[in-house]
Amino acid sequence: MGSGREVVAGLAGVAAVVSGCAVCLPLAVAARPTTPRVCSPALPSQRPLTTVATTMVPLSGNPFGVVSTKGWSFVSTLSGQVAVLDDRGSRPRVTRELTVAGDTLAGDALTNDGRYLLVADGSGAVVLDVDRVEHGVPNAVLGKLAATELTSLALDSAIEVIVSPDDRFAFVSLESANEIAVFNLDHALATGFRRSTLVGTIPLGLAVVGMAISPDGRWLYATSEARSATSRQGTISVMNLKLAETRPRHSLVESAAAGCDPVRVAVSPHGNVVWVAARESNALLAFSARRLRTDPQHALLARVRVGAAPVGLALLHNGTRIVVADSNRFAAPGQTAALTVIDTDAALAHKAAVIGEIPAGTFPRELASDATRHQLLVTNFGSDQLEVVNLRRLP
Repeated sequence: MGSGREVVAGLAGVAAVVSGCAVCLPLAVAARPTTPRVCSPALPSQRPLTTVATTMVPLSGNPFGVVSTKGWSFVSTLSGQVAVLDDRGSRPRVTRELTVAGDTLAGDALTNDGRYLLVADGSGAVVLDVDRVEHGVPNAVLGKLAATELTSLALDSAIEVIVSPDDRFAFVSLESANEIAVFNLDHALATGFRRSTLVGTIPLGLAVVGMAISPDGRWLYATSEARSATSRQGTISVMNLKLAETRPRHSLVESAAAGCDPVRVAVSPHGNVVWVAARESNALLAFSARRLRTDPQHALLARVRVGAAPVGLALLHNGTRIVVADSNRFAAPGQTAALTVIDTDAALAHKAAVIGEIPAGTFPRELASDATRHQLLVTNFGSDQLEVVNLRRLP
């Protein structure tokens, strides 16, 4: 998969087939809900938010995932390292880089109790002891959740990992296998990772990538970049979380069309709206969480055109703002990478929703908010940076 990850050979030609747009949206205006457009043009550059300060922290090895907790941040890299940053000063400072031998790392997640760091890798996830990582204690890597009994397509395709609200289960999106692997994390820790704790898998569409859990812990959401090898539409799927933990193959509730190459998903704090970054539609889509389960064909609430190839998402200010990482990963002519800030209330009301944009490095990929320090962390995958955005003056 190379440094780009999230690229499936069967999908490479999909975006190239479509040129122009079916119906171009007005600049920065959220469209009324209809069928999501496929492969639309990106917005031109928006008003720069000059009052929002940013700081770049140099890293190495193509930073991918980022999480933050209690004065520390952890950045996983495609080259197989976890960068440990001390956030307690005026700016994050790299204190050490922990090498996970032989692995290429992708997205990461913290357990809700803050004790363990999980990093997507291979066919599952590496599990690290957070206290040992922070303080440089040896043997920080406790073990690995691995789905080696699956098809070879799963062996190097993990993209994201998330943890159930009670920290008992871990979910890993396996891009090439088109599945989500479900692991019993509780048993893995209790048994010292001495045996497989794979519960099973959830088969979805092609190129399963993004995942999120509803605030009430009842629903698991996931994006697939395409329904099939011949489809231009990707999907957002909703699963019953408890069934996903016990009977994964019976957990799928419904799926809805979600534009071209949907890659990330975020759920509003109240759980009623599901936001999706449709990368090749250059759009942010909003779905009704209830209708995704009961009436998926009419679940779309709004669509906002954003910059080129949006990937990462972060909801801020109690869900009234969402930041979209316009990665421009395919170097579209006339486009630049940026962080687009959107007013979610305006988007849902079908009004002008784009507030402005914040500069980014090359290929901004993942976002993590640190509410305590009022900052947003961004991994700039292509320019080897962690970008720190001061949110105190975010409109």
